[in-house]
Amino acid sequence: MNVILFDGVCNLCNGAVNWVIKLDKKNIFKFASLQSAYGLQVIKNYNLSNQYLNTIVLVESDKVYLRSVAVLRILKGLGGIYSAAYIFIIIPTPILNFFYNIVAKYRYRWFGKKDSCMVPDTALKEKFID
Repeated sequence: MNVILFDGVCNLCNGAVNWVIKLDKKNIFKFASLQSAYGLQVIKNYNLSNQYLNTIVLVESDKVYLRSVAVLRILKGLGGIYSAAYIFIIIPTPILNFFYNIVAKYRYRWFGKKDSCMVPDTALKEKFID
């Protein structure tokens, strides 16, 4: 199972989750907010520090991918034209994360923030882990 952990109160993150759901034709991704019991358990199980409560995390085949590498692996998993973005994996991760971290730092200012985590409607409930 591939699980995308995201900041549940971030408008950019929620928009990205909705975008992935729409494009996930193979139905390979599940989702959980980092603030959920499942998200906090993943952080604990993989000995990640609390700094990862503000980033994207992909759990894929019992391996954890963070930040820009997680984004690239998600795009690869979507297939089609999006998988072509995986070519950027040849760029050193610190350089990719430099740009990722800029967006992460300003995401609330640029895109806004919710007061509580996103609650999926009943049609999407099976895509989310509590």
